[in-house]
Amino acid sequence: MKNPLLVPELREYLKSDNKEALALFLDSTHPRVIAEFLSALSPKEAWKILRMGDISLAAEIFTEMEEWFQAEVAETLNRRELAQLVTEMSPDDRVDLLARIPDNKRQRILSALAVAEREDIRKLSAYHEGSAGSVMTSDYATLSPELTAAEAIDKLRREAPDKETIYYTYVVDEERRLIGFASLKDLILAPAHERVEEIMNAGVISVRVTDDQEFAARQIQKYGLIALPVINGGDSLVGIITHDDAIDIITREHTEDLEKFMAIQGSHDATSYLRTPALTHFKNRVLWVVGLAAAGLISGGILQHFEATLSHLMILAIYMPMLADTGGNTGSQSATVVIRALALGEITAKDMLQVLGKELRIALMLAVVLAVVAWIKVQLLSGGSPLPGGFTLPQVGGVIVLALSIQVVTSTLVGALLPLGADRLHLDPAVVASPALTTVVDITGLFIYFTCARVFLGV
Repeated sequence: MKNPLLVPELREYLKSDNKEALALFLDSTHPRVIAEFLSALSPKEAWKILRMGDISLAAEIFTEMEEWFQAEVAETLNRRELAQLVTEMSPDDRVDLLARIPDNKRQRILSALAVAEREDIRKLSAYHEGSAGSVMTSDYATLSPELTAAEAIDKLRREAPDKETIYYTYVVDEERRLIGFASLKDLILAPAHERVEEIMNAGVISVRVTDDQEFAARQIQKYGLIALPVINGGDSLVGIITHDDAIDIITREHTEDLEKFMAIQGSHDATSYLRTPALTHFKNRVLWVVGLAAAGLISGGILQHFEATLSHLMILAIYMPMLADTGGNTGSQSATVVIRALALGEITAKDMLQVLGKELRIALMLAVVLAVVAWIKVQLLSGGSPLPGGFTLPQVGGVIVLALSIQVVTSTLVGALLPLGADRLHLDPAVVASPALTTVVDITGLFIYFTCARVFLGV
């Protein structure tokens, strides 16, 4: 929501050095809204306005900006300014920012930070990209099991300003092993003298630092959590993933899956479409397009092989697009639901026979409905069309309907089989299924169509 009407006003405030008005603007609404307004300015102008407020507020607004704009603003700052900003950011956000800064500048910034911040950044940066450890934050609250409810609340009151969230507090032993959790509600409602170990819930849901970030996000979504604890190999608590980070992860994964499903390669990052060079878009798309175009020559070969059949009965050419479109649609539907089920962990490649059986039943029902529609279409469109001697419209229509029905069944099964096979081979189902599906369905559809015509009509 970049508001161009506000830009002249903000620039006028900058020109007149109206610090009071700019500080009031920064504190006027949600940081996300302010961030979107500032993104309509240049990076230098945005930072000049951010400086008018408290550094903690500036960091909060800066964190809400798009990643590409964060990087551009960071490039305009000197070492001291950037170090102050990074210090105020939450641990996971500062790690993400530093990863987008050139290495030479990153090293200068790290040397300007306090030892504690440097060590925290080093630990969080060490985890593999895409893992739960790479997206967690170290700003979490812990309690000892021997504390009373009153002591626990007192401790949280002191630590709250520096923590990402205190709605969930994690109970750890002397070796920081996670043994339970207590909600703020539990602590407030408990008798003041009751010990945390009596209040806590021992059935805590957690993930390992090495688990996939999407799995962690799905756990938060599945159980409706505000935050999810992350433990290492020794069961020690090392961080948490908050619900807002989970939303970002799921959004990124959806974007990545959608682009892969449409045969778009590349990094699938959050860079704005308009800011991505046309050459980059070209590189991300060209390989699959060229490869599938080459594979499409097989369709041409099939047409050439059945050239005599087509020339003898030209009515068949009228309904070729109908078969191709119907096969593509049914195959895409099947592939989409199977890929979604695989992504959510509802099925695995081991369920292949069960999935194929279900899709076969669905395909047979679809084939019956579409066969009726195709028969009516043939009778209406070709009712008065002349046919070569010896052929009747019911004969030709019957072959078209039969080919369409077989096409629906095979396309549906292929649509389910491709992602399941890719998953069995440890490949990305979204990458393999969609690009290959259209070509496979086209090839099999033409072969089925003309084979039916040759066998049942003798042409």
